[in-house]
Parts: sequence; structure tokens; C-alpha cells
Amino acid sequence: MDFSLSDEQHAVVEAATGLFSGLVDTARVVALEHTEDRVDRELWAALAGADLLGLAVPERFGGAGYGLMELCLLLQAQGNVVAPVPLWATLVLGALPLARFGHPAQQGRWLPGVVAGDVMLTAALSGSANSVRGLPSIEATPHVGGWALRGTELAVPQAHLANCILVPARSPDGRVLIALVDPASPGVSLERALTTNREVHPHLHLDHAIVLSDNIVAGPESGRAVLDDMLVAASTALCALQVGVCEEALRQTAAHLNQRTQFGRPLSTFQGTMLRAADAAIDIEAMRVTLQRAAWLYDAGRDATDAAGVAKWQASERGQRTVHATQHLHGGLGADITYPIHRYFLWGKQLELLLGGPSHHLSRLGAGIATKALTEASS
Repeated sequence: MDFSLSDEQHAVVEAATGLFSGLVDTARVVALEHTEDRVDRELWAALAGADLLGLAVPERFGGAGYGLMELCLLLQAQGNVVAPVPLWATLVLGALPLARFGHPAQQGRWLPGVVAGDVMLTAALSGSANSVRGLPSIEATPHVGGWALRGTELAVPQAHLANCILVPARSPDGRVLIALVDPASPGVSLERALTTNREVHPHLHLDHAIVLSDNIVAGPESGRAVLDDMLVAASTALCALQVGVCEEALRQTAAHLNQRTQFGRPLSTFQGTMLRAADAAIDIEAMRVTLQRAAWLYDAGRDATDAAGVAKWQASERGQRTVHATQHLHGGLGADITYPIHRYFLWGKQLELLLGGPSHHLSRLGAGIATKALTEASS
């Protein structure tokens, strides 16, 4: 399996890296963290101007027609600078499933706006991701011309910015449907909530919110498969963000160890610091290769469920270990919550737990192996 990047993918990396490095610095991020929305709208407009928001949008809607791998490269570049923009929420949680499963009218309504930077999207996946049975938190009951939704989804990524939210819901017979919910419609309310990495992920409350049939992306017949696909893509993309965060945290740590001295020698020359940094580098490469495998399988149209679970476990376990090591190697500076490395620690911790932590994914992988073994033994 060759994970060498194509010329087009190298172009994505160069464009994204150049844009982020040119527009994002620590002072800018700190200032944005003190705003109400906590989003860099100037950067969002620049991403649209560079044609980066349409990477996975079909060409007929103004996009580039690429896939999850290219989105992961963009998210990795975002993770390098921990830029406060809703790329994961809009491009992976929202636009990608609409591009794959949405009806033509839904696609035409939302996807061109995503490409232009005029539309932000998100999806409410926490309940499904953390449920033992993988069922959404929201209940859906049949209503004239559509469905009525009730319930609460916690921590919906940047829902306060979203023009539309993709909401999985469970029908009375236990099946799943995917609905497009307008945050401003009757029966819908958002409760502001701040996350570990200082983003805003509001709780979504639905009280008899009516969704008409033309806003149903997938009905009960196909909703389970669409939700599973959304969870695979979302988990894989989180791993890309984690790789970007950890890469830059380690780079900053290496620079710190080369500059700081103890007993007349740079800290980087001590065996203990070298080994700790080397272990972090190995962890990053393990995260990278597993996420690339999951993204490749997804784009190839193959079952990426287990690969995404492995990648998310690696990113959660090794990612947390990496950002903890980089903070520790900064000594007293690492404990200063205003010092840049602490922000990378916060992002790493947030990404570790989003859509389930390492033990959650490891238990699911183990259950899958056990089920497969029992099936083979009985056949």
C-alpha cells in the first residue's frame, strides 16, 4: 500500500500550509478566543478564496471533486496552527455526507455556499458515537409531511455558526434517519457550551421540531448506513487534526530543547529528553499511517469501519501521550496556560475524547473481533 502523495495532494498541502502560516499566529488565536463566536472569519474567507473549502465537493457544484484524504491534509495543516475555523464541522460533518448521500435539491441548496464560504454546516454525532448500540439521542416520530424531532444532542461542533445541522434521529421502530435541521426554526434551541480547547460546541435541544420530507437526507431504510459512513469519516478526519496538532507541538518542543541549556549544555543533548522526543515522533508516525489507511479505504469505496476505529484509538492514545510529553519537556513553561504549547495540549486532549476516547474504541474493536470469531466458529 503506497501512501505517497499525488501531485494534486502536494498542491493541497502547499496551499493550505502557506495560507495558514501566513494568516495565523499565536496573538491572533488568543484574540479570537476572547470573542463571542471564536471563529476567524477572515481566515474562512481566505480559505474560500483559495478554493480549499470545496476540496471534497463535486465539480458540478463548484468544488474540486476530491475525497477524504485531501480533507485530511487540509485538517492536518489546520492542526499545525490550531486555527479557530469550523473546517471539520463544515467540510466533514456537513458537506461530505451531503455530497455523498444528499438529494440533488439539497446538494444544490447547500454545497455551492460551502465552496464560496457563505455557508457553515455541522452534524450532531456525539450521541450516536458514544451510544452502546450506536443509536442517536434524538427521537423522531412521523408527522404530516415529515418527522417531529425531540431530545438533546450534547456538544454539537460549532452549531452556533451553522446555517444547517445534520441530525441523526431514531424512529419508533429503532431505525435511523438523517435530517437537515435549521437552527432558527421553531422547536430548536442552542445552549452555549465551551470545550476543553476553548471552542464553542453548543448543546442542541429539539422540542417537537418539524422536519419536512424534502429535508430528510436519508430515511429509515438507509439512515443506518449513512450514519455509519458519517462516523467513519468524522473519526478519520479527527485523526488528521490530531496529527497536525502533535507535529507542531513536537516541532516547538524540539526548538525549545535546542535553545534552553542546563549545566552548560542544550537540553536536547540529554538522553532523557532525546528519548522522550523520539517516542513522540514514533507515536506521530503511527497515527499518520493508520489515518491514511482509513482515509484511503474510505475514498476507495471499501469498508473502513475497523480501520477508522484503529486510527481513532491510535490518535486518542498516542496523541494524548504526545501532547503530554511535549508539555512536560517544556518544564515550568509547559504549566503556564498562556504559553503556546499549552494550547496544543488542550487541542490534543479535546481530540482524544471527541467521538469517544481510546478505551471506547478499543472495546468496540474487541467486540468486533469477538463477534467475527464466534461467527466463524459457528459456520
